Formats: sequence, structure tokens, C-alpha cells
Amino acid sequence: MTGLLEKTSFLTSANSTFVAELYARYLEKPALVDPEWSAFFEELKDEAPDVLKDLKGASWAPCSTAVIGTETASEVLKTGGATAPVGDGQVLSDVTRDSIQALMIIRSHRVRGHLYAELDPLGLEQPLSHTELDPESYGFTEADYDREIYIHNRLGLGEKAPLRDIVERARATYCGNIGVEYMHITSTEEKVWIQDRIEGIRNQTDFTDIGKAAILERLTEAETFEQFLNVKYTGTKRFGLDGAEALVPGLEQLLKRGSQLGVEEVVIGMPHRGRLNVLANVMKKPFSAIFSEFQGTAAKPEDVQGSGDVKYHLGASADREFDGNKVHLSLTANPSHLEIVDPVVLGKARAKQDQHHDRQRGSVIPLLIHGDAAFAGQGIVAECLGLSDLKGHRTGGSIHFIVNNQIGFTTSPIHSRSSPYPSDVAKMVQAPIFHVNGDDPEAVVHAAKIATEFRQRFNKPVVIDMFCYRRFGHNEGDDPSMTQPLMYEKIKNHPTTLQIYSRRLVDEGLMSAEEVDERLAAFRAQLEEDFQAVATFRPNKADWLDGRWSGLGR
Repeated sequence: MTGLLEKTSFLTSANSTFVAELYARYLEKPALVDPEWSAFFEELKDEAPDVLKDLKGASWAPCSTAVIGTETASEVLKTGGATAPVGDGQVLSDVTRDSIQALMIIRSHRVRGHLYAELDPLGLEQPLSHTELDPESYGFTEADYDREIYIHNRLGLGEKAPLRDIVERARATYCGNIGVEYMHITSTEEKVWIQDRIEGIRNQTDFTDIGKAAILERLTEAETFEQFLNVKYTGTKRFGLDGAEALVPGLEQLLKRGSQLGVEEVVIGMPHRGRLNVLANVMKKPFSAIFSEFQGTAAKPEDVQGSGDVKYHLGASADREFDGNKVHLSLTANPSHLEIVDPVVLGKARAKQDQHHDRQRGSVIPLLIHGDAAFAGQGIVAECLGLSDLKGHRTGGSIHFIVNNQIGFTTSPIHSRSSPYPSDVAKMVQAPIFHVNGDDPEAVVHAAKIATEFRQRFNKPVVIDMFCYRRFGHNEGDDPSMTQPLMYEKIKNHPTTLQIYSRRLVDEGLMSAEEVDERLAAFRAQLEEDFQAVATFRPNKADWLDGRWSGLGR
């Protein structure tokens, strides 16, 4: 805090005119300003078109200097700022100082707010203190909170707003269950688009009752499917989605919003974890087909390339429809090591775009799902990002969804990477990154929606980094408490995402606890029916040929 005060001590009332005139010179020609001042003003570069207006203060404030009075920056340079003061200079200086300090608070949230966001469902990593974002660090006191300050329509609050509202809106937007990294982007258009898209709505979607019920339904399917497999095939490897179930409603939103924005196909690549759930609840592969694979009988023998092609390696294709818009989904088989599927997906997406004669590359999206350790640790990720905007490789931007388990096999992040987030490698191509708490499915769906809109608008890569956990370790045969006792003590007592969200909807009065239980029971009954059908059905070659086996059940 002492260092901050030293850096901003020039913003006293006695120096406001001097600072304003220096800034006017900087806007006209940076070489006219001392390098130290240039470095400070450079930090305000995203505000450059408006800062001179901000220095004028509110329209009702008196004017007393050449810079913030009637003269332009060029006129100030010609006259050297020699004009007669008009009105109360002290009042004007205070207004100017408050505006600059308020803008600095907003900018600090935009740049650093993600570091203070509540992202970890387990609470193992507590958010940092808010000292850097605290108004007191910028000279404000409790007495200033209800005083209106001129902010020139920042945060969607209008020309001026009380300091209390400014801080509350900034924290809600940047320090809630979503943290956004985008200030590393050099394109002003892209940064302003993100600001306009998230700041006016506090970075959250106001879902309708129907929307909330749909999210609950997706969570119910995702969690109940994993629990059913865990009961029927206890100890069998399935690399379940347990702890990351919000991936399913997130993917549904990505597909739905994409279809509304002209997407006709989505090519998907992903690792083992969650593949069966994606196949069942996103690709709509029949439950019976998956159950048969657990029992050693391939639903489609022609798709199996050898004994190593187990159920969580296989690909699939399907057609989905959202509000009358059809989207073809293609999940690429991935029998190799995690991220090696990435260039395959990108190549398929590029080829499909060429088949569509789509030079804008908006009709086909490459969607890559990653584990946190693999995204940070496998160099092929950086290679694919590095090629993303080259003429021969361009796909119009890939969407990356990181299932951030906060662990790699048995290794904690602090021992597996040097960067704060697994997503940091994506900054090399100036991709925006949306960090989100996986126990808030509405926040996950919101982030997926904005990420899809950004990709379609700017044809650039975008990353969703969903913080979650693995309830059963690296796979269902592990005992993770041996290597991560503290984490798994937390997980053992932590409610599931479905339990958290259903309780939230009950508290909101959207539905009763009995209705939630009825939904669970109905879906379990459907799974049990398909399971029993597989248990009593013995297919022969003719059944495979006429498609009866793969179509059995759902």
C-alpha cells in the first residue's frame, strides 16, 4: 500500500492541473512527456479515447484549467496552458482526482479481479485479500462511499454513480464465481466487446425458470448416470465425470448458442475423463450400447480397431437440434495419449469448413476438452495454439474447455507447473480466458455462452477453465486419499453439484424437494430399464447388421 501511495501521490489537488496538462501532451505526442510519466499514462491506454473527457469532470462541475476547460489538447500545447482560472479550482481538483481514482479501481478489477474470484469449489485455495482492489488504497474512506463520482458510463452505471455502487458492480463482475482474463489482449475492439458483454449484467445471466429447470435436468442426467455405473460396475475403470458434472450443461449451452449463431457442425476432441457421459448425455448414444460395452460386447464391432480400443476411447457422431437449428456432432476417437487428438480435431474442422466453402469459418467449430495438467504440460497444446492463425491452419478459433481437476494424476498444481493457471499458455495467442467455479452451473453455462459468442464474433481461440475436482481419484480403482489426504477429506464431505444446485432452486421456490426427487427417480428408472434390456438380450450377427443392438433402449 505504501508503494501505491508513492506512485499516486501526484494526484493531490495542487497537482491536478499539472497532471492533466501532461496527459494532454502525452495524447498529442508521447515523446513530449518524460519516460516515467509515459509509462504511467501507458497503463491507462485502454481508457485513452475517454480520459481527457474524464479529466473535465461532470458536466455540472466548474472548469478552471486549460486542459479541462474549453481548450483542446492541441490548444493547450500551443498556449502552454496559460489561461485564466474560472470557478472553484479546489472543487474541480477534487472532482478530477476522484474520477481518476475511481477509474483506477475499475481498471484494477479488470486486470486483477480474477485473482480474487471465488473459483475453487473445495475452498482449498482461498482468494487473496482485496487490498489491491480496496478503495482505501486509492485514498477513499468510508465517508466517500455514498458520494457520486463521475465515471463516464463505466460498468454500465451511467455518467456518475456512488462509490459504493462502483465497487459493488466491479466486484460482482470480476470477483464472483467467474474470473475473466482479457486485459492481455491488444485489440481494443475485443476488450471493449468483453467489457460491454459482462459489465452491465454483473457477469451473470438472469436465467428463466425454464432455463434453470433445463440446467437441473442436465445435471441430473450427468450425475445419476455416473452413480448408476458406479453401482452396476463397481471398481471398473470408466474415468467418470464425478465432480465435474457442470461440463454437460456447459456443452449443451455451447451447442445451443452456437446453432443460433450459424454453427452447423462441431468437431469434438477430449480425453478419457467424462467421455462416457458426453457420449450418453451430449451425443445421445443409447445407454444400452454403453452398458453392452461394459459387459464386453461392442455395440458397433466395426468401430473397434483392436483390444486396446476400450469404451472410453471410442468416438461417435450424432445430430442434435436446438430451437429448430440442427447441429452435427463428431466426437473424434482418442485411443492415444490425451492431447494428441488436438491436431486431428483441428484438421477435421478445417477440412469440413473447406467442404462448406466457408471462408469466414463460422459454420464449423473445433471444440477441445482438456484436463488441467495435460493442457499446461503437453507441448502439443502450445503448438496447436501457435498455428491457430496461420493461413494454412486457420480454423476461425477453437473453443477450449478445461476440466480443472486441480490435480494431475497425483500431483498438485504447485508441483506441476510454474504458472498460476493451467490456461496461461493460451495467452500466447491473446485468447480470452473465463475461469469459473464448477459448483455454480449457471456460471458455467453463462461462461460457455459468452465464449461461443466471442469465437463467432472474432474467429479467435477462447478458453473456459472450470475449477472442479475428481471425486474418485485418477480412476475408480485408485485410493486417492493415500497421496492427497487433505483434498479427499474435503471431497468426502463435499455435496455434489446436483445437490447444491437443486437446494438452490428449492430455496428460490422454483420447485419442491419432492419434485427434485421425482426427477431423479424417473431417470434412474430409465437407466434400469435399459440395463435390464441389455442383460436379457443376446445379439447375433444379424442384429448388429440391421442396427437393432445399437438402437436398443433409448
